[in-house]
Amino acid sequence: MTLTVVDMHTGGEPLRIVTGGYPDIPNGTILEKRAYVRDHLDHLRKILMFEPRGHYDMYGALLVEPDLPGADLAVLFMHNEGYSTMCGHAIVALGRYAVDEGLVTKREPVTTVNIEAPCGLVVASVEVRDGKAGAVSFESVPAFLFARNQAIELQGYGMIGFDIAYGGAFYALADCHQFGLEFGRDRVRDFVDAATALTNRLKAELPLSHPDHADLAFLYGTILTDGRDAFSGDVTKNVCVFAEAEVDRSPTGSGVTARLAAMHAKGEIDIGQTRTFESIAGSRFSGAVVRTATAGLHEAIIARVGGRAYYSGRAEFIVEADDELGRGFLLR
Repeated sequence: MTLTVVDMHTGGEPLRIVTGGYPDIPNGTILEKRAYVRDHLDHLRKILMFEPRGHYDMYGALLVEPDLPGADLAVLFMHNEGYSTMCGHAIVALGRYAVDEGLVTKREPVTTVNIEAPCGLVVASVEVRDGKAGAVSFESVPAFLFARNQAIELQGYGMIGFDIAYGGAFYALADCHQFGLEFGRDRVRDFVDAATALTNRLKAELPLSHPDHADLAFLYGTILTDGRDAFSGDVTKNVCVFAEAEVDRSPTGSGVTARLAAMHAKGEIDIGQTRTFESIAGSRFSGAVVRTATAGLHEAIIARVGGRAYYSGRAEFIVEADDELGRGFLLR
């Protein structure tokens, strides 16, 4: 078995793009392809994401044949727990990758790349100058505030207020100060523990629904913020803890989209206003509400999120027949 990959990162968050070694995926919708890979090829995810080739916080992308008309490519996202429905940092990286690899016709000053994700069609705009791809922004699927001003008693933390918003995936949004946390002061581990406690409680007690498909209706994680939701020129910080307590090094593209949806629904940001979002690693994304939309009965927005991605390597991975640990393991 040989698997080939290109490694990139967006704002410090890794993306391992599979370039060879997977068998053909049967035709069908993107959600059917996601289910097939989950049910039949999950051993390959573990080889690529887990140790000794990856790590607990690794992230990956598998390109598949698109099903939606007008899509240039389609992608399945993978991580330590399974397969997500949307990933903004991956879209930024894949936008540049698609231009560099000739998957789309290169145009200056901006090349458009239509990417089919499990949540729907995402349109990436790649800046191209002197033939070189640079910064990438994207407009995702309609994002909306699902649950506003909720509260729950969390053991060890007390009463915690939160919102739930959808930005291609569902997130709980909560001010980190409620947990006694401060960015730049407290350990990442403390943020992870707090976010995971909220995620696990809400998964058990708060049912979600999505107007397009039941497969989209699950809580992907919790985003802890600095509470600076009202629009200003100041940077606002957040950390996203998703999947199985995985920590996003970037500001989280789908998370920024979800935050913008919540902010707009609460009257905290207007159409056309651009905000800067900073991750726990110090990387930054821009985010703005482009226009309003609908998602079933939900009032929604279309957000534009932007960042930069960089290459970090290329690799060829093998698994020897008698190497049990080589099939993937995690210690954390």
